[in-house]
Amino acid sequence: MTAVRTRAATTAAQDTPRPRAAAQSFRDAMALLAAPVSVITALDPDGRRRGFTASSVSSVSLDPPLILAGIALTSSCHTTLTTAPEFVVNVLGAQHRDLARRFATQDVDRFAGGGFAPWENSGTPYLPDAALLMRCRTARIVRAGDHDLVLATPVEFRHGVDGTDPLLWYRRGFHTARAHSA
Repeated sequence: MTAVRTRAATTAAQDTPRPRAAAQSFRDAMALLAAPVSVITALDPDGRRRGFTASSVSSVSLDPPLILAGIALTSSCHTTLTTAPEFVVNVLGAQHRDLARRFATQDVDRFAGGGFAPWENSGTPYLPDAALLMRCRTARIVRAGDHDLVLATPVEFRHGVDGTDPLLWYRRGFHTARAHSA
């Protein structure tokens, strides 16, 4: 009975409009969570390369292996990511700051700067010098407020150069984490 009440309360809370101050407080709080920056790439149904900058990529399960990638319903890449059978998560290093900005900008050719190659046997674009590459097959799409959460199975990994400092999104800007000596 408790689970039913909790589920109903959660649904009611999602349907209730939130005051603007609460939404801004949420945004401000989430800005304090450092997150790795990735560019997610896929092919649309016509074979065109599509991609966007994402900071909402995380592991979900070890058995079976699953990752999650969030995408706004209003994103220009929403239809591509939620209908493509596979996509690549390109985890960015510190050297990719400009690339991350370009893939976060609307109404530009995000691939104009070059640097991407087609993944063998799939054609999905990937960034060869990314810190980590995960080619993923879409398993399930879950609607969550103003985003869709794409659950996917990583089917292939490629690791970048050791020692690459990760690019992070923190306090609404790009930052780099570095190891500190003890």
